[in-house]
Amino acid sequence: MSSRREPGGGLVDRWRAHAAYAWQNDTGAFAALHHWVDAATGMRPRVTESVGDGGGPALMYAGVDDGLVHVLPFLEQCRDKQSRYPGDATAPRRNGRRASWREVVTGVTAPDAELIAVGCFAARARRLPRERALLLPFRVSLEVPVDGGADGVRRRVSRKDRQEYVRERQRRSWACEVADRPEDFDHFYDRMHRPTMQRRHGAATRSERRDIAYQCLFRRGVLLFLREDGERVAGMLCRLDPARGTLMIRLAGVRDGAESHYRSGTHMAMYLSVLEWAATNGLTRVNLSGCEPFLSKGIFQFKRKLHPEVVLPANHFAGKRLWLQVRRDTDALRDFLVANPPLTIDDDGRLRAVYFHDRDRPARTGLRWECPGIVGSRLVDLDEFLVGAPAGAAAHPVRT
Repeated sequence: MSSRREPGGGLVDRWRAHAAYAWQNDTGAFAALHHWVDAATGMRPRVTESVGDGGGPALMYAGVDDGLVHVLPFLEQCRDKQSRYPGDATAPRRNGRRASWREVVTGVTAPDAELIAVGCFAARARRLPRERALLLPFRVSLEVPVDGGADGVRRRVSRKDRQEYVRERQRRSWACEVADRPEDFDHFYDRMHRPTMQRRHGAATRSERRDIAYQCLFRRGVLLFLREDGERVAGMLCRLDPARGTLMIRLAGVRDGAESHYRSGTHMAMYLSVLEWAATNGLTRVNLSGCEPFLSKGIFQFKRKLHPEVVLPANHFAGKRLWLQVRRDTDALRDFLVANPPLTIDDDGRLRAVYFHDRDRPARTGLRWECPGIVGSRLVDLDEFLVGAPAGAAAHPVRT
């Protein structure tokens, strides 16, 4: 037996790891506690401003603290892509005082913001103004049914991708390996996951701490590697829930984070291998994890190839919404909205893609939305949507 010390191996450390994981992912008691804490701290939300130096719109976020981890960083990344100075660091944020909801929604707290984003519970979101505004789910989850067996999994991708996968699997001797030794976890976390996250996301990387990944995923799930000609080239660490027949993909990576594995099809092959493994081991669904509700999110476009069902997350995010409102009509703001089509949610919980456009900016319909769970799409003319948007910030009557 290995004498290796497990990450967070002490009893107290293990409890802390499980509590930290449950705080974000539990669907029971911890989710209820998370809701209660959000409600208490959200009585007077903290305002955070982010002003781009390269021509993108000035942003403001207020609401539940999860938005500082998930919402604002994504909006900043989208803005940086349209910067006149690509590669520059995002302008520093300005953290303001806590404010009343009326102050937040009327823009008193951030008069220079062109776009404000508010994360809150669905009940409050439905009471916010609809003028020049959109209501989005806070996050979405992507889930693939696998009860049709391995053949059913392969049929979920296009004929071209399916034929390429079958051909390349034979040519490159792809094989799925189940690994359960602590040394296997080390290899995955240090040689695959961390290098991949660092290379693809840099300072914006979000992941699980090593002790949480070990205690809550590796020991409560399954670690799968994709072998190519006998060598491990990719891996995925998944949480297993046999009672519900589900597998949740939580961490992924390719060997040394090499970009060549993405261009070669290895990354897609890893996903298909995991889906096939789940199907042949009696599971019924694979959760591909979640993402922000925008079609410009790269991982959404990649995973869409597997035709997942787009649903609200089962954890504390399910009851949260993201309210976006335009405060100033500027070229930078129009560029931003056209470049990042959102997924909106109506009062009945139906998801729909929205493509903005105007005379000079065609709708970015090349970012596809078609997935089960999304009921359709609509084109929105910015000249109509932004009617009444001033050159400067304005206050509006609001029910909160």
